Amino acid sequence: MLKRQYAELFMGVHQSTACTKSVFCAMEISSSQNGSILWFFKDKGFNDSSIQEMLRRCKRLEGMQKERATENWDFLRGIGIQERKLPSIVIKCPKILTFGVEERLEPMVQFLNTLATKPSDVAGAVIKFPYIFSHSVEEKLCPLLAFFEALGIPEKQLGKMILLNPRIISYSIELKLIKFIDFLAELDLTGGGVIGKILMKNPFIMGYSVDKRLQPTVEFLKSVGLTKLDLQRVAVNYPEVLCRDVKKTLEPNFSYLKSCGFDDRQIATLVTGYPPVLIKSIKNSLEPKIKFLVEVMGRRIEEVVDYPEFFRYGLKRTLEFRQKVLTKRNIECSLHEMLSSNQKKFSLKFGLIKELA
Repeated sequence: MLKRQYAELFMGVHQSTACTKSVFCAMEISSSQNGSILWFFKDKGFNDSSIQEMLRRCKRLEGMQKERATENWDFLRGIGIQERKLPSIVIKCPKILTFGVEERLEPMVQFLNTLATKPSDVAGAVIKFPYIFSHSVEEKLCPLLAFFEALGIPEKQLGKMILLNPRIISYSIELKLIKFIDFLAELDLTGGGVIGKILMKNPFIMGYSVDKRLQPTVEFLKSVGLTKLDLQRVAVNYPEVLCRDVKKTLEPNFSYLKSCGFDDRQIATLVTGYPPVLIKSIKNSLEPKIKFLVEVMGRRIEEVVDYPEFFRYGLKRTLEFRQKVLTKRNIECSLHEMLSSNQKKFSLKFGLIKELA
């Protein structure tokens, strides 16, 4: 029985190997007829599995001339992309080698250059989202820019936004962006350039589903006690909070704060005062800071309700350092007095500069 299983396993492996060899034999035959695209990949350091996967995902590669691939490779290198990064770009988007330089690559790069503020911006955008070349300047980018400009987003901000998150170019105006704008409109966030402020703070927010992510988060924040005005402040100042998953992040953080002794009203005050308290890591941020507050600083947890931004400060760099200064001088003060000023003002206030001098 065991021998038969080993025999079947051996035959399976042998057949799989034979199949792989036959695939590459076919590729080699095809390659010899179309300019050795296979040898282009080999010359650039791609392994067999990567080559096979790229050819599977992009059938146009099999019938493509090696010269086209070389031309596109050199063009990408010429816009500032380091050669060591090119293989990962091609593996991510194989058809980038099949586009015409003059027809598709060059027009897109020229257009992106009009949005860029420094030479590395365009190369960075391509590295982040090489599928950018799948979209036409005339058919996709121009209508997209017109859409955002109609919302009152200045061209300079628009350029930064797209180059920071070039995936925006792939979003459908009708199916995705209009729905996102309607979501903001429900929060009364459409006037005074506020949309531009939100998108500049976090251009990735548009990539999240309104129905599956953004709206459920808003409903959860309402249930915690946030008003529409509070939600507007969250969207403008901390849009990343709206992007987080309720079940995976917000609810666990809420439960943790409850377990620390905060009641619902106090948690609502904490979230209103510093919304990221609901998305901070429990293990690496909330837990060690609350432990430090109670066990080292000797304070009651209720004190952070009066100053929720306590959770904004780094434990090592700020909290521990300033607590040592206050302890050494036997000074008692509120969390606001301890933390609200920058390092220079804190040092002046508590005589640290004179001591260092």
